[in-house]
Amino acid sequence: MVTLYGVARSRASRPLWMLAEIGMDYLHVPVIQAYRLDQPKAADAPLNTASAEYLEINPQGQVPCLVDGDLVLTESLGIDLYLARRYGGLLGPQTDAESALMIQWALHAVTGIEGPALEITFIQRDGGDATPEGQAVIAVAAEKLRRPFRRLDAHLAKHDWMVGDRFTVADINSAECVRYAEGHPTLLSEFPHLKAWYERCHARPGFRKMWEMREAEPA
Repeated sequence: MVTLYGVARSRASRPLWMLAEIGMDYLHVPVIQAYRLDQPKAADAPLNTASAEYLEINPQGQVPCLVDGDLVLTESLGIDLYLARRYGGLLGPQTDAESALMIQWALHAVTGIEGPALEITFIQRDGGDATPEGQAVIAVAAEKLRRPFRRLDAHLAKHDWMVGDRFTVADINSAECVRYAEGHPTLLSEFPHLKAWYERCHARPGFRKMWEMREAEPA
């Protein structure tokens, strides 16, 4: 049986969403980030990313981590691509071209979107968006996102989903990176096709199931 280490309030949200979409049985081991150990309910997670037992599984001390037999994967988007191809049926690639496109969009998300989108999340989480300095950081991050968002918006103007005119792992990986910019008050509204696609992704039962797990965890 596949084992997934991590909590939903981390990048483990991505494989948790994927596993919910697949509907397969798996073992979930809630490993919380070590920096969050002082939060309420943190004791509910028996392991943290600095635990010696967990470091034997993932020496980098990050979540998520997936174990499937002898295979150990430690990068969330790669985990999703593997799960989709191995277990996901139509969620995964059906041709070599689809496989290439799903890898392309995963790289597009992680190299072009995740970094500046996370800057927006971190500034807002820490209350920095109430300061001129924080607002300046958010403005720079938003400007960095407009280029990859324009590309997504143009693509989604012609397609309901990222690859193959059906919901796939490409949608999960991209939507999860876009989500970090969701708190920006106007950015997504600048890109109506992107925004509509993002809302379709979040309307899926698989996403809602993952989000319920996330909401039950300490903030």
